[in-house]
Amino acid sequence: MTELSEINTEARRAWMGLLARAPEDALMALWQKYATPPRFEWLRRPEIGGVMVRGRAGATGTPFNLGEMTVTRCSVVLEDGTVGHGYVQGRSKPKSEAAALIDALMQTAAADEVRAQVIAPLSERVQADHTRRAAKAAATKVEFFTLVRGED
Repeated sequence: MTELSEINTEARRAWMGLLARAPEDALMALWQKYATPPRFEWLRRPEIGGVMVRGRAGATGTPFNLGEMTVTRCSVVLEDGTVGHGYVQGRSKPKSEAAALIDALMQTAAADEVRAQVIAPLSERVQADHTRRAAKAAATKVEFFTLVRGED
């Protein structure tokens, strides 16, 4: 079992963020293709709840409550004692379970295999979706300019 302190916190934050934001159909398709889903026990079965989303005006202003968002979370422990957590937007218990198992596996010797079969293709899909949306938005961009008129 890899100690959590040995894992790069930024890398873990990145893969957990990717799992949380990924489209459910893409994540579940890649997870179902994964060769060896691990045996595990539940620490916390998937449960649906809500969280308050906070924002800041101009990213620097005083925080304010923007509204609530539904999330599903769960926690698992693998046979070797590695713990994984899954927090996903929405009401998908299977997606939160898959995210927790992937998080746990990414902390073990199976990390390279999981990265190649699940994380990398999922990252490419999310990036392609982002690029497509950005191109679509850029096509509708309107630029305004003003002409300076002389004072008479």
